[in-house]
Amino acid sequence: MCGLLAFVCAPAGTTPGPDVAEVAGAVSRATHLMRHRGPDEPGGIWAGDRVVFGFNRLSFIDIAHSHQPMRWGPPEAPERYELVFNGEIYNYLELREELAAEHGAIFATDGDGEAIVAGYHYWGTEVLSRLRGMFAFAVWDTVAGELFCARDPFGIKPLFMASGPGGTVVGSEKKCLLDLADVVGFDTAIDTRAVQHYTVLQYVPEPETLHRGIRRLESGCYARIRPGGEPETTRYFRPRFDATPITRDTEQARYDEITAVLEDSVAKHMRADVTVGAFLSGGIDSTAIAALAMRHNPKLITFTTGFEREGFSEVDVAAASAEAIGARHVVKVVSPAEFVAALPEIVWYLDDPVADPALVPLYFIAAEARKHVKVVLSGEGADELFGGYTIYREPLSLRPFDYLPAPVRRSLGKASRPLPEGMRGKSLLHRGSLTLQERYYGNARSFSDEQLRAVLPGFSPDWTHTDVTAPVYAESAGWDPVARMQHIDLFTWLRGDILVKADKMTMANSLELRVPFLDPEVFAVASRLPVSAKITRTTTKYALRRALEPIIPAHVLHRPKLGFPVPLRHWLRAGELLEWAYATVDATGADHLIDVAAVRTMLDEHRVGTADHSRRLWTVLIFMLWHAIFVEHSVVPTIREPDYPVRL
Repeated sequence: MCGLLAFVCAPAGTTPGPDVAEVAGAVSRATHLMRHRGPDEPGGIWAGDRVVFGFNRLSFIDIAHSHQPMRWGPPEAPERYELVFNGEIYNYLELREELAAEHGAIFATDGDGEAIVAGYHYWGTEVLSRLRGMFAFAVWDTVAGELFCARDPFGIKPLFMASGPGGTVVGSEKKCLLDLADVVGFDTAIDTRAVQHYTVLQYVPEPETLHRGIRRLESGCYARIRPGGEPETTRYFRPRFDATPITRDTEQARYDEITAVLEDSVAKHMRADVTVGAFLSGGIDSTAIAALAMRHNPKLITFTTGFEREGFSEVDVAAASAEAIGARHVVKVVSPAEFVAALPEIVWYLDDPVADPALVPLYFIAAEARKHVKVVLSGEGADELFGGYTIYREPLSLRPFDYLPAPVRRSLGKASRPLPEGMRGKSLLHRGSLTLQERYYGNARSFSDEQLRAVLPGFSPDWTHTDVTAPVYAESAGWDPVARMQHIDLFTWLRGDILVKADKMTMANSLELRVPFLDPEVFAVASRLPVSAKITRTTTKYALRRALEPIIPAHVLHRPKLGFPVPLRHWLRAGELLEWAYATVDATGADHLIDVAAVRTMLDEHRVGTADHSRRLWTVLIFMLWHAIFVEHSVVPTIREPDYPVRL
């Protein structure tokens, strides 16, 4: 886990054509802004012909070697490639053996980075389908004069891109690209369309960012960049859910297959020359990962967090799970004062706002874990792969509407509109009147169109969720509704919210988070499950629960989804968080984008209890704080200098 920058300069003689030495100095300064991603070896710089690399290393494998930027080449051209790489390749040992046996590849280190660049040399872009891991990397080919960049299939690791007259820059953090805006010459204006997408979805969907001139290389994609040219992007990974039936004769074999592939994935994710721990919320996903990790490290340490309010802490459940599997357990309890004080720093680390309050406890538990370990395993991705969200059961409840003609369904929807809010049946009639594409676009919706008009002066009905979801739905035509919902979540909620907060909050604390569920081999098994093995009328993740029966404690097996819940509704009615909310609204300079009076009214209504606006308020407040930090510069977070030992 590291931080990378790669600057491909405009061709020499162009106007303006930045000097490579000037670019190297600028890249060095920008790299310092993400020093938290690699405090073990910060500030690595390499300059070639029209290209400059910057790198901060957080070392886990082959610590004494595998320094970056890394040079590699075949025997006939030993200095052909230069690599910067963020992430981990868990099957690197197998890849190195295969490359040596088939092609006579020679390696100078014992790490995973050389497996990437050697694989790229001998296999070309096919190497991407052979990598089991999380990654964002850039390889400069001195012979082709070309930069090759790629991200892992699920988008676990980020990669931002920006182009202008001065060249193209790619990097692990957007703030570093913003620092290079004058050298590159890209547009730094706010993308109002992305603001509207964020307000609806609670995150900025890929490939957008809130700055017009910066975009993200999407998950499962690679790009080629030549001096003076725009990035040429190609998708190499297209996930498919191809269900195969389960019969009475094959049922247990399918559960055994799930268990075996998870065991293998966890074993490979445990590969490191440093201590590996695990996050433990007390739910089925994190408990399964921790229990399997215990087989490789009987001294495993698990970590959880809770809050100073009864009813909003799962620490007792997590502690019971840790005791049942025999793990040493560490708990971090967060007070409201700590919560509020950390918000500016947290939003600075995020780069773009994410209005998921669960990222705050994640930040604190990552800070606590970093005192004990350097790597943690976590359960992200299980819900998207195995059918874990309760909303996936919606097609079952709405099935009777499928037999009605479309005009009748629309009529029922119109009939539901005048019914009072909260009246039994109103929501069912409304949802039943809509097609799947109309009603489902991911796991969260903060605002309806009517509510958006109230808070966004620039609201445009042309900027809808279908901007994001329509191309994804087009690829899943003919699939069952649950598979289509999972497919949408892979491209929206998972990579826009879940994985962003996982990467940003752990990297803020120089901690590597690994996600064994998001492994290509695990996905291959999960993608073949029929609906009946995922969703029933009484449970979710049915096949996964059956597969894990011998592995996790009985008290966890059928518990509802946990995570790290936050008492947001309560805290926004009194105390430090309410005071912070009013102060943020009153001081904001984003009044040209947000209707401040409407937000203040929402806050008043929430405070006195006439409405629950907590999630909508949080979405707007986090945006206002982001705007104050990255646009107004009226809030300047105090960023801790990373001070960790190289090995833990």
